Amino acid sequence: MKFICSFSAYLVLTLSTVTILTPATVAENHPGPTSQSAPDKLLPEASRKTAPGFSLTDANGKAINLSDYRGKVVLLDFWATWCGGCKLEIPWYMEFDKKYRQQGLAVIGVSMDEDGWKAVKPFLARKTDPETGGNTAMKYPVVIGSDQLAKQYNLTSMPMTLLIDRQGKIALSHTGVVNKNDFEGHILQLLN
Repeated sequence: MKFICSFSAYLVLTLSTVTILTPATVAENHPGPTSQSAPDKLLPEASRKTAPGFSLTDANGKAINLSDYRGKVVLLDFWATWCGGCKLEIPWYMEFDKKYRQQGLAVIGVSMDEDGWKAVKPFLARKTDPETGGNTAMKYPVVIGSDQLAKQYNLTSMPMTLLIDRQGKIALSHTGVVNKNDFEGHILQLLN
């Protein structure tokens, strides 16, 4: 299955030059949203549907079962090594993981790279992304997704990030780069 990245580079045109702003320069100047879309809202509890279950293996061979995370708030991040917007968000999710893990947040990264671990392991080993300059030394589990999982989550483009409540139900699904501050607010709402 082919996916598109909803964020790769921005072109800024002036009278005399064309400047390409990479995700790193956009992040420096716009730590919030990269578009003018309306802010996300958590789904009302009665409207939430159970997140499709999965059992995938992380880079160390450990099984990661979504059902094992019941009772925690899960940030489920669908990403790829070639997706600029995905790589922009990874340091934010690492920050959230570190900040809120003790309060019950669990972050899981689901790579949708077609080459699987062949592409992902070298990316993780670098610890810094050359395109964005962002930290990629993820301390949370990273697994390789499948076309079947993508269909179950209605994944058509990346980045796509979901927040799953403590009961295992999808409280929010966002395609595109999230607004960091709003997203952190939604995490806090679900943790309380």
